[in-house]
Formats: sequence, structure tokens, C-alpha cells
Amino acid sequence: MPINIFNDYTVNMRLPFTKFGLPQVVVYPLIVLALMLFFFIFLKPKPVLIPTEIALFLVFLWMLSFFRDPVRNIKQDELTLFSPADGTVTDISYVDNSVLGGGAVRIGIFLSIFNVHINRAPCSVSIESVVYKKGKFKNALSGESGLINESNDIVMQRLNEPKEKLIVRQISGAIARHIVCEAGENAEYHQGEQFGMIKFGSRTELYFPAADNFKVTVEVGSKVQAGLSPLVRIKP
Repeated sequence: MPINIFNDYTVNMRLPFTKFGLPQVVVYPLIVLALMLFFFIFLKPKPVLIPTEIALFLVFLWMLSFFRDPVRNIKQDELTLFSPADGTVTDISYVDNSVLGGGAVRIGIFLSIFNVHINRAPCSVSIESVVYKKGKFKNALSGESGLINESNDIVMQRLNEPKEKLIVRQISGAIARHIVCEAGENAEYHQGEQFGMIKFGSRTELYFPAADNFKVTVEVGSKVQAGLSPLVRIKP
């Protein structure tokens, strides 16, 4: 009797690159490969060829890795706000935010050029509005960059109790110059679902009400991953 050895396996045809990276994920690596070919042809007899080709190859690998979209097993826990971005928590502060009704807590996350740059919903939400603001391109390590840099505010309404508003702010940095956000008004996202990215080094901030039932579970210096690392625990 024939045995189907594939019964217990699923063939995953999913590409490991984010759709938000198009067209750069195709164009930029091709440019680097073209440079490698150019230098190979014109510098072949010269000793500088080897380090030049190695450096370009490393840039090629970095460009591909920057747009990577790793498979993640998102845990569904609607009493937890998961990180909207990969990176390092640089600041946790109390701020005034009129959209959230006054007092709010801001958690700032810095994304280096080596982090995954895909943004995800911290919980199941409905999008209330998306507000883009032109600005500068200062170092995204500073909390002040959220006030002066190019940014995108995604105002979200929790779909589960407590139905508070949240804000995820995408912020360009000194290297990042392109914010991608497919979220639109009234769109709904499941917890951990992707809604955009910031291309190259940047910053992402999560704003939530400064209420007693919202407890921060990370500290400055914590390494976090989008959709996997809990930032806030909500008391029922």
C-alpha cells in the first residue's frame, strides 16, 4: 500500500520578505549585484577587488535581511498590549495627549537598521484615523524625535473591553525616509496583524491611557519583538 510521506507536512510557499518592502526589496539588491558585476569586470586585475566585493556582498545580504518577514506565532491575549515594533525600549514617560483624553503613557521603541521593521497591531483594534505629519529626520533614539520628525499617528479603538483608545506613532529617523501604512479609517486588525513598516532605522511609539488598570510590563533597555513581547497588562 503506498504511503504518502507528505501527510504530516505543510509546504509553505510564503516568501520571507514583507510586501511593504516593495519595490525596494527588489530594486536595491539588484543595484548592488550590478555594482558587484561592474567592479568584477573592471577591477579584476587589481587587489582591491576582493575587499570591495566582500563589502558589497555584505550590503546585499543586509538589504535582504532588512525586508525580512519572519513567521511569528502570535499569542492572542486581549488583556495584553503587545509591542507594535521590534527594537529596544528607550523611554517610558507620562505625557499629555488630547486624543486620549489627557494623561497618557508613552513607550518609545528604537529600531536599528538590523531590526525587523514591520509594525503590528498591539491588540485587536478598529482604526479611527491616520494622521500624517511632515517633519525633520533627526536621530530616532531621542524621545524628542516624535515631536519634530516626520511621523504617522494611527489612532486605534480597542475592540475588546476596556474599549479605550490607543495610538501607535510611526516616526522616521536619520536614515529612515519612508513610512508605509496600509491602515485606513474603520479598518479592523487582529492582535499582532501587520499594518505597515518604516524603511530603515526609525522609532515606533505606543500611547495608552494613564489609568490604574494599565500596567507597564517592560523597562527601559528591554529588547522587544512586534506581536510577541508584552508591553502592557490590562486589568479586567
